[in-house]
Amino acid sequence: MLRGLTTVSFFADDVAAAQAWYTEVLGTPPYFVREVEGATAYVEFRIGDYQHELGIIDSRFAPHAASEQAAGQVTYWHVDDAEATFERLLALGATVHDKPVERGPGFVTASVVDPFGNVLGVMYNQHYLDVLASKEA
Repeated sequence: MLRGLTTVSFFADDVAAAQAWYTEVLGTPPYFVREVEGATAYVEFRIGDYQHELGIIDSRFAPHAASEQAAGQVTYWHVDDAEATFERLLALGATVHDKPVERGPGFVTASVVDPFGNVLGVMYNQHYLDVLASKEA
């Protein structure tokens, strides 16, 4: 049974550049860095209300071949303003994957492709806020 998100793994040819970009995006440096042969091979950030983990792995360790196009699943991270976050990510060098769309009252999704080819989803999600409020009560 799935119990919760533990780590989302992204891949990058230049982990140091990805580390710098995500440090800017998230406003915090990674809490864990691992080097292999003198180069940064893995970094991990803990973010959000539940300290979910976002890991960035050197592409040479990917279990699959890299694609020319961003594809696959989209993991959405809750944000307080999906449209403003989407615009900020574009300003920081991401490209449009899916423009903000209201999916229903209290649910707005958007996604970008980061400068390293990974799809980053953002979502205003009222259900997330309701669950968070119930945990705090």
